[in-house]
Amino acid sequence: MFLTFKKWTAIYVLCLLGLFAGFAAILWHGSAVNASKNIVLSSGGTVLIVDPGHGGEDGGAVSQDGTPESGINLAIALRMKALAEFLGREMVLTRETDISLHGEDARTLAEKKRQDLQNRAALCAGIENGVLVSIHQNSLPEFPDTSGAQVFYNGEGDSEALAQGLQDALNQSVNLRAKTCRPMGDGVYLLEHAGCPAVLVECGFLSNPEETTRLKDPVYQTRLAFVVLAAAMEHIDSQAG
Repeated sequence: MFLTFKKWTAIYVLCLLGLFAGFAAILWHGSAVNASKNIVLSSGGTVLIVDPGHGGEDGGAVSQDGTPESGINLAIALRMKALAEFLGREMVLTRETDISLHGEDARTLAEKKRQDLQNRAALCAGIENGVLVSIHQNSLPEFPDTSGAQVFYNGEGDSEALAQGLQDALNQSVNLRAKTCRPMGDGVYLLEHAGCPAVLVECGFLSNPEETTRLKDPVYQTRLAFVVLAAAMEHIDSQAG
């Protein structure tokens, strides 16, 4: 299933599948793997930025059992970072703990959310040759049977191609029914102001109890991290070549 990506090479297959099988227990705890220094793969100078959406007082979407998306987003992103470090790939996280990136002068929740998004966007815009992948969870309480991961893109640079690669990978590996990547449209501040190719990955629906159970499972979180990171690296390397 994982071997149907557009241009997989043998080294990706061996490294990523070996890592997934042999180091899953470590990744479940979000730990870095020091062995990353032994494997260095060229990224063509492109820096992957991964944004775990929400954080701090802003929990984002909330499941029926009270689980906020912010913690799930962070868990997936930390697993992506552990995988990237093992492979010697450069990756930046907008946050690594359950925090909001607002300043000390922010008082209301609205002010904190606004400053948080502004600071995330500034971080992304300040990284040369950055490519942003923002991790989120979806929710449609009026349609509790809706499930699956979907990718949205900002239309900057090669973001549509990146989104298509991610969507193909998710359709092949985690989605019960294939979904189509779509342009993000107006109103998503981070993607509008990131200043680089950017995609937003809605990993699943917290309004679906069965999918919520999967999204809270460390094994499934590791699987999502594996798929998203592998597809993103595939795209970055194809552009560099």
